[in-house]
Amino acid sequence: MSLPAPWNGVVSPPLAGRPPKPRRRGLTMILDKGLGPRATADLIEVAGHCIDYWKLAFGTPACYPPAVLKAKVERIRAAGIAVYPGGTFLEVALVQGRFRAFLEAVREMGFTHVEVSDGTVDIAPKVRRDLIRALLAEGLGVVSEVGKKHPADRVSTLRLHQQVLDDLEAGVEKVIVEARESGKGIVIYDAQGRVDEDELEALVRGLPDPYVLVFEAPQVHQQQDLILRFGPGVNLGNVQPADVLALEALRHGLRGDTLRAALLGRPDLRSVRFPQG
Repeated sequence: MSLPAPWNGVVSPPLAGRPPKPRRRGLTMILDKGLGPRATADLIEVAGHCIDYWKLAFGTPACYPPAVLKAKVERIRAAGIAVYPGGTFLEVALVQGRFRAFLEAVREMGFTHVEVSDGTVDIAPKVRRDLIRALLAEGLGVVSEVGKKHPADRVSTLRLHQQVLDDLEAGVEKVIVEARESGKGIVIYDAQGRVDEDELEALVRGLPDPYVLVFEAPQVHQQQDLILRFGPGVNLGNVQPADVLALEALRHGLRGDTLRAALLGRPDLRSVRFPQG
């Protein structure tokens, strides 16, 4: 993707190959914890071309005035951005036996997608698969999320790997790797928020297509680390709205650390190289 005027033809992105929207790799998912109408409009005007998924965090959609929520979702959709409520909201509906009512409200508010997760509640594999297929049958896009939110509930990464494969078979677009807002002590991140090499490799090894994963990376150093490891086409989520353009600069090699790597000729920044086998 070339840079817009007046920069196009003046400088080229040191990390080339970023595709324009619509794209299946290099996706950016933001975590919106309550932007108002004007902040939403401002973000779309400034950075809408950089955003692929817009998540309204956890159960926040229930806390908006309905007319405000509907208008906000319509504005996001009009910008060509997929928009959906956080998976925790669906988990609450499932625990309360209100899936169909939840589905009706999702459609009424105009959401394009639904996230299927079990970050807090336990969902049997067959129920999870049936949920995904039921949502797809309703014409909604579906993303899933793997990983537990509380350390006491943590499951093995090998089990999460299998869940990724199962969700893909059920028909999800992308599988999000849980990191919460902190990005610490969860799935691929250690207690300090650093990438755990062994956990990362166990999760991605042998996947049929590395671009099916969206790594939640709420901290800027995590975004940088994953780009340095896998290239600018890595999918990243839980990006703070204020960090969207900074992340885009990282992807293009227009920020110091990724520029340095590009100038040093890092081969892994030319294309994503996930472990295989």
